[in-house]
Amino acid sequence: MSEETTNLGWSALLKPAWLPAVAVLVGGVLLHSMNVLMLATVLPSVVREVGGAPLMSWTASAFLASSIVAATCTGYLSSIMGARTVFCAGALIFGVGALTCALAPSMGQIVAGRFVQGFGGGLLSAMAYVLVRNTFPDALWPRAIALLSGSWSLSILVGPMVGGLFARYGNWRGAFFAVAGIACLLALVARRALPRSASSGRAARVPGLRVALICAAIAAMSLSAIATHPAAKVALFGAALLALVLMLVADRRSARPLLATDAFSLGTQTGLALWLALFAAIAYSPLQIFVPIFLQGLHGLDPLGAGYMVAGASLGWTGVSVVVAGTPSERTGRLLVIGPVLMLLGLASIALLMPLEPAPLVFPAIVLTGGGIGCCWAFIAQRAMTGARKGEEDIAASSVATVQQTGFALGAALAGMVANAAGLSSGLGRAEIAGAAFWVPASFTLAALLAITAGLRLAQVSSPPLRGTREGEVAAQRPEGS
Repeated sequence: MSEETTNLGWSALLKPAWLPAVAVLVGGVLLHSMNVLMLATVLPSVVREVGGAPLMSWTASAFLASSIVAATCTGYLSSIMGARTVFCAGALIFGVGALTCALAPSMGQIVAGRFVQGFGGGLLSAMAYVLVRNTFPDALWPRAIALLSGSWSLSILVGPMVGGLFARYGNWRGAFFAVAGIACLLALVARRALPRSASSGRAARVPGLRVALICAAIAAMSLSAIATHPAAKVALFGAALLALVLMLVADRRSARPLLATDAFSLGTQTGLALWLALFAAIAYSPLQIFVPIFLQGLHGLDPLGAGYMVAGASLGWTGVSVVVAGTPSERTGRLLVIGPVLMLLGLASIALLMPLEPAPLVFPAIVLTGGGIGCCWAFIAQRAMTGARKGEEDIAASSVATVQQTGFALGAALAGMVANAAGLSSGLGRAEIAGAAFWVPASFTLAALLAITAGLRLAQVSSPPLRGTREGEVAAQRPEGS
């Protein structure tokens, strides 16, 4: 490693030799992250043109489920194709998914396109971190990873802007065409800017059964949202729970588990931390799917304005996480409870304030909900890692991200079930939207209550964080998909 690299820090990372690679990797993560808020912004326009209101939540759950599949396949794919090739393939797959959405004649095809997009986006996001190791000297890794993490915050601005501008002028398809073009351009630039990475020749094993069970659970939950018979709803919901239990059983018996071996235990620190992560992710998930629809349908906001209103949740997450980053270790236990309490208050306030004029009245409640998860998320991850069994520290850390994505996907499916039961399946009339605007956030206060219970229990059994743990750095890193 050169003395220049060691001493210059950020200037070394951003020198002309590295800039193309930096731009490509940051662009890949940003392309993946911005599409959550972009879709939320254009979704009402999509429904008005192609219909399919009962399937609105599927656009999120399909994307997230596919991202989970991609994350579990990255080791296998990079071992046989090389990291650079997988990254380029992820960009092209993402573009194909966006093009599928742009040309969609029905909501079903949009859901299919989102599934394809999710797989490509999952590859982009995961491989960007792998390529940091292959591209930059180790002294620059922390700064490169910080830039990738910052892409999630930047997506708060870019996602609503891209979707809102196209939807404002009645051309939501143009947003997907633009994304497809950017994805193809990213693949071409990445081919030249990133270092060639050879395959190892030893293919890592894909946990196919466990991934299939996670996807089956999300699919069953999503199908229950559009099932018309109450018995079918109950059966599908039970099937989803059974698939998740079977996945946990299979994972604990595996020699290479996806989750910590005490995942979701009620008696261990890591197990309780994952329960809290699951409930918090579920409680947060409806904001980015349905709140833009409520704001546009009840208050007549344009797509751009509604998108930036909902972005307040992500801003709250980021802002509060920075504020609490320096909390002394002996006081972090209370934040595990305060965070879910703030989420409960935020969701209840959204339910009550959404029908009231003017629309900005609900904005503080949206920010409060995001601030609630920002208040506790870093310390959930910290407890999961410090409480890990010996030799499982890395698995426990990755378990938080896996549980987060699963919680977002399950929350999206549950939100769709509630919205359709409240009348949104009949269309986007004001009466249908008004019912769903109350019941969706109100029903998710139950997830916040369960998170409060898990937080109280976790605070009781938690051991103090390890001395020397850099809590500020952990807290400042917002997880993916937020």
